[in-house]
This record gives sequence, C-alpha cells and structure tokens, in this order.
Amino acid sequence: MDINSSSGDTIRKEYERGEDSYLTPQPPTPDTYVTNTLSCPTLDQEVLYGDFDIETKFKCLPQLTLAIIKPDGMKYVKEIEKKIKDAGFDVVQSRLLQLSPEQVSDFYYEHYGQPYFPILVSTMCEGPVRVYVLRKKDAVETWKLMCGPTQVEEAKKIWPESLRAIYGTPDKSYKNVCHASDNCQKAKEEIKFFFPSLILDVNLEDEDDVTNYMNEYVNPILLEGLIQVCKNKPLDPIIWLATWLLMNNPNKPKMKEEIALTFT
Repeated sequence: MDINSSSGDTIRKEYERGEDSYLTPQPPTPDTYVTNTLSCPTLDQEVLYGDFDIETKFKCLPQLTLAIIKPDGMKYVKEIEKKIKDAGFDVVQSRLLQLSPEQVSDFYYEHYGQPYFPILVSTMCEGPVRVYVLRKKDAVETWKLMCGPTQVEEAKKIWPESLRAIYGTPDKSYKNVCHASDNCQKAKEEIKFFFPSLILDVNLEDEDDVTNYMNEYVNPILLEGLIQVCKNKPLDPIIWLATWLLMNNPNKPKMKEEIALTFT
C-alpha cells in the first residue's frame, strides 16, 4: 500500500495517538474480581484490593490469549520467546505468516477509516509475523502487561521492563513490536481469526481435571465398547472397537430412524 510522503508525518502522529489504543494496559479495577472462569486475579491486584475468597481462586482456570510479534520485532523473536516462557506461558499454537493488506485490514477492522489506518496496514505487511496462542492463568492481562503501553516513548518512561520499552523504536511509535488481545472475548475472536480449527472450550487445568473429564465423557462409552467386543469376539478386536466407537460417538449428529433409513 502506497502512502503519500507529504502526509506521512501527519498520519504517523494520528497513528501514534490511535493505533492499539484499546490494547494499552489499564490499571486493575475491582470489577476484575467478578467470579468466573475467564479471569484470575494477579498478585498486584490482590495486594491493591485485598485478598480473595479462596473458593474463587480455585475456580480460576488458565486463559488463552493471542500474541503477535510484529515485523519490526521479528529480529528479537528468540529473546521475546524466552521471556514468554520465563513468564510461565505455555505456547499452545504458533504460526509464521506473511500477512496481506487484506488480512491486516480484516484483523484491525475496528480501526478502518481512521487516518492512521494505511500506515498500520503497511507496517504489518513489511515482513513476516509470528502469531501465538498463549496459555496461562490470567493470560490476557499478563501478556498485556508484558507488552506495556502502546506508545514506545511512554513505555520507556513508565514501563521500562516491558517488551515495547526494550525492543520498540523510540522515534517510530507505530513500530511497537507486539500485539496483545484487549480482553477475553477479543482474544477468542482473534485466536479464531488465525487458528480457526483450534478448540477453545475444553480447558483442563491439571490431572484432576483430566480425570474428571475422562470419567464423565470418555470412560462410559469406552466401557460399553469393550463390553460389546467381549460379546461379539471379533477377529480383529482393535479395528472392531475403533469402528464401533466411531459409529457410536455420542457427539455425532443423530437423525430420527425413519429419516435415516429413507432411500435417497
């Protein structure tokens, strides 16, 4: 995308005031303490607003969030990945992509029509990006805090340990190294944008969660299949059981018998 050089400075200034503004980390608020499985308080929030109900803490499950290392940050990708792992994130998925202007426009659709939008698109298309799905308790807020304020100069002043402060370009604030999802709902949308086949609903935190899931959803149908193997005594029990499980998958769509037996 070509950008008129005479208007470049103006666009950059507009961009610096607008792009990713909704991603700028905000101070924690008491609203964070609503009991749900999508948010878990950080240590700083507990110190600021008081301790939590212990039951609420145990209900806090890991979150997924989307992270992007932008083209200007790719030369630091190994260092940033180490910081991600050191912060306790699990990398669930990762892709190396060269985004097209159309893809960037679709991803940042909320900014369409803003004066800084052309430079946002061109900056994201300058080279490859690395996209991650990260998993951790309170992942959305933690990754936002790691990225720091949107403006590089601001990040260097008030958040010197943030990624944007360390790796951002001071005189080009539109080159701020990384992208962070703004909230849980936005994280889901953005993960689906880059990883449409990733299942987001099953969130198993530890061995007890896995055991409970197996006991409730897997073992009953598997036990029934093994009983049928014993009754039928097939020549190849493994293949027979695999076929039986496919045919009797409880999650498979079912039709009424009269419809299923209708000739087509």
